[in-house]
Amino acid sequence: MSEGLHKFWVGESVAVRVIKAVEESHHITGKLVGAYNWTLRNKQHWMKYIFWAINRFRPETREFVHRRCIGYVREQFERWCPHIVVSVHPLTQHIFARILKELNLSNQIPLVTVVTDPCYGFWKGWACNDVSLYLVANDEARQQLIDYGVMPEKIKISGMPVNPKFHEIDEKAAQKARQAFGLDAEKFTIFVNAGWIGGGNIPQIFRELVRGELNVQAIFLAGKNEELKREAEELAKTAKFPIKVIGYSDEIEKMMQSANVMISKLGGLTTFEALACRLPIIADATTPPMPQEAGTVNMIARRGAGILLKKASDIVPTIQNLVLDSKKCADMKAATIGLSAPNSTEMIIREIAALLPEQIQTANKPLRAGA
Repeated sequence: MSEGLHKFWVGESVAVRVIKAVEESHHITGKLVGAYNWTLRNKQHWMKYIFWAINRFRPETREFVHRRCIGYVREQFERWCPHIVVSVHPLTQHIFARILKELNLSNQIPLVTVVTDPCYGFWKGWACNDVSLYLVANDEARQQLIDYGVMPEKIKISGMPVNPKFHEIDEKAAQKARQAFGLDAEKFTIFVNAGWIGGGNIPQIFRELVRGELNVQAIFLAGKNEELKREAEELAKTAKFPIKVIGYSDEIEKMMQSANVMISKLGGLTTFEALACRLPIIADATTPPMPQEAGTVNMIARRGAGILLKKASDIVPTIQNLVLDSKKCADMKAATIGLSAPNSTEMIIREIAALLPEQIQTANKPLRAGA
């Protein structure tokens, strides 16, 4: 979001401050976030129970959480004196709304929520009656908020907040991107994405992939999981095809743009970043997807932009079929068109900017797309 603002906005009066209102506010809430991430990395099949528990007990509305976050967030508000507050996490808008009320600023500072879960069935925590404006990916997300009790007039469809650096490139540029990773410019390329946290079922799928006798090459992203990175590097030495292993990176768009297909868990934002790059997806369905991701899984399968991988052992024949059937790959790539809204980030920034005080809007003008 902050990078999108700097790309589509010009002027000297706009400053963006990013805070992690839950994990950075108190050591207990930080540990709870750490436990959630550990489960996501190591026990993905437990996530459905965590989803149920969070939706049942609503920690974002509980005094236990608020007491541990309020002081830190209030200090940030008083330090930076924001003109507008934007939430991009289902646990934070309730805390922001409470502080705005306590400081008697609810009528002066708009609270905007950008929902980063794109399909029906997401967290109840996204719904907060004190939010001034909701920006959602599509009709499904809009309807879910309405069913959770949010007034329809507060909701606008804007698409997902995908960083503008995620976009389609032509084949010549894709070849250069492969060469930049030390790979063959023309060989079929697989991007195995274990996410920034580096875990889940993707490592097991990668182990199966490495055993295959395939005429391909691969990029493996291990994220912040150093142990996984070391394991992947050792596995890559045994593969019969070239594999480039990468740890944490802020250039994921280059990996997507260099690939013919991505193997990944279907997180909402990651999926739409890939779709913006016109990259077909082999989606991890070896365990049932988390409820907030099930709609995304069904969407790409229904539209033909992805393949659902039910067993890790199926990955080699799945890749083999794509390598041999160039039409299938082309059809999947074509099916990605229309699944992500063009210029969605610019639209989101414009909606947020429209709520700023008039004098700031005058001093800072949104840029046209491509300017």
